[in-house]
Amino acid sequence: MSRTARLLEPFRIVNGRRFQLQNIEPDDTGGIESKDDASKWLARDLERLRDLQNKLYSRGTWSVLLIFQAMDGAGKDSTIKHVMSGVNPQGCQVFSFKSPSDEERRHDFLWRTARCLPERGRIGIFNRSYYEEVLVVRVHPDFLASQHLPAAVVSPRIWAERMSDIRKHERYLRRNGTLVLKFFLYVSKDEQRKRFLERLDNPAKHWKFSPRDLEERKLWPQYMRAYEEMIRRTASRDAPWYVVPADHKWFTRLVVAAAIVDALAGLDLERPPLTRAERRELEAARAVLTRRSD
Repeated sequence: MSRTARLLEPFRIVNGRRFQLQNIEPDDTGGIESKDDASKWLARDLERLRDLQNKLYSRGTWSVLLIFQAMDGAGKDSTIKHVMSGVNPQGCQVFSFKSPSDEERRHDFLWRTARCLPERGRIGIFNRSYYEEVLVVRVHPDFLASQHLPAAVVSPRIWAERMSDIRKHERYLRRNGTLVLKFFLYVSKDEQRKRFLERLDNPAKHWKFSPRDLEERKLWPQYMRAYEEMIRRTASRDAPWYVVPADHKWFTRLVVAAAIVDALAGLDLERPPLTRAERRELEAARAVLTRRSD
């Protein structure tokens, strides 16, 4: 088993039937002894990611969807910023999904994200996603009342039904050439408290803090139960979950980068060899460009 495979194995969930969140520690560092060691590994992975993204973009067959879910303060924004910092912006797009608009609430729950799916050759990043519909809406069932749903479809099974729909949706995406990778950045409640205090102590980070964050923090047990069931019901080989320890940001970034590189390396991204006719066209073009002008 390669070093990357050993790093990812404890956190990659493709069959959630027996998954328990308690089996993963938010402060795990995968046996990596220091931040410096992780930084060297990350630098190599980011270099590989740049190369693989260029191949993805030039080949134009596969697309990639990266989904990030987490409690506030887990580091979604900084992880996306650091891991994707070196990729070609022409081949990457990021969407951050906040509270849905009234127009979005009047459509099915996949509608607003389906409009933002990446086209072939591109990497699409969802900072939060359709999974909010089985997380925050589940923890706050009153939000469901604003979705204009007929009473006949709102039953105690609605969450299981939505997760079944998501699983089928992701299978559909994979069958149509979209690689789906999902990351739950698992931060501990104590580390979240420290990061909230840092936001309050640093004027440059005041904009990141909202009093609502404290209200959501009170619902921590409900959120953890929702996350655990979500992963159990929607982890698959078509769209694996990576439950990434997030108490140490340097380790979070390493696992996310390694997972993306590992998955991209498994795709057929090498350009096919030129046909004889294509080689003749290139030679003809070279002849024109090297001919001395009058």
